Amino acid sequence: MLTLLLLCLPLPLPAAQPVADIHLHYKWSQQEVTSPQDAVRSMQEQNIVLGVVTGTPAGLALKLQQLAPGRVLPIWSPYRAGGDWQRWARDPGVVERARAALASGAYHGIGELHLIGGFMPKLDRSPVLQELMALAAEYDVPVMLHTEFSRPDYLLELCTRYPDTRILWAHSGAILPPDQVARVFTACDNVWGGLGARDPWRFVRNPIADADGTLLPAWRALLLRHADRFMVGSDPVWPVDQLDRWDRADTGWDELGRFWDFHRGWLARLPGAVALQIGCTNAVTLFRMQTRVHCADTASAR
Repeated sequence: MLTLLLLCLPLPLPAAQPVADIHLHYKWSQQEVTSPQDAVRSMQEQNIVLGVVTGTPAGLALKLQQLAPGRVLPIWSPYRAGGDWQRWARDPGVVERARAALASGAYHGIGELHLIGGFMPKLDRSPVLQELMALAAEYDVPVMLHTEFSRPDYLLELCTRYPDTRILWAHSGAILPPDQVARVFTACDNVWGGLGARDPWRFVRNPIADADGTLLPAWRALLLRHADRFMVGSDPVWPVDQLDRWDRADTGWDELGRFWDFHRGWLARLPGAVALQIGCTNAVTLFRMQTRVHCADTASAR
């Protein structure tokens, strides 16, 4: 009877395909609702085998890395409190702190750096940005840039001026359509595109997919054309419009599953080899983690 009962029970579903999340935050405004243990548990539940984490302040990313050293990859951020996203480029102490952080070996990149119209000085008037771009090349680590302009000109100037710096383009231009993103990819082979927050709840005016989660034709063509240079990130910040409000906690980690359900949906409609590249192996390659992180679906193979 027990044997018959066991045979009638549903078998557990296979684990989701392993993925790399190149855009995770762990911030001062998230700690009170999401402990480091909670954050790592969420990554495990989503089968995120590589999570690139920016801490605000930077040391918070190390708390996650200490709990999951094989899964979490911290990158260094100049942001220490809410509002620094619009002040960092005018802080002369940023470069010295960045050099010390990279020299420690604890951080494997720089970012996320916000370059947004109205807050960002022109490149020739921003020695902090210039020195950070050079520092990333010196330490051979990527720098994650968030640009938000109506044209890609600022990033085009950066990527051509610093060809030895690997640039991870957060949100792949944020508000830019695919033809403008394509301009950057064609001009600069040192740029990789992240698709964090390119979902139905954040950059809603420039979606990459339609209402049922199917990639729009122009975006699909772009991803297929540059399948070795796109990556996925969740960017777990929520509510998105709060901009680090001091009186409201950021509950982004509670939304991690929802964000990844969306991305897994359109990834599943791409050719298998392309989905594996964009969903995992490109990030492993960019961050030089081939010997530490494996994207094969070992769980379903057992």
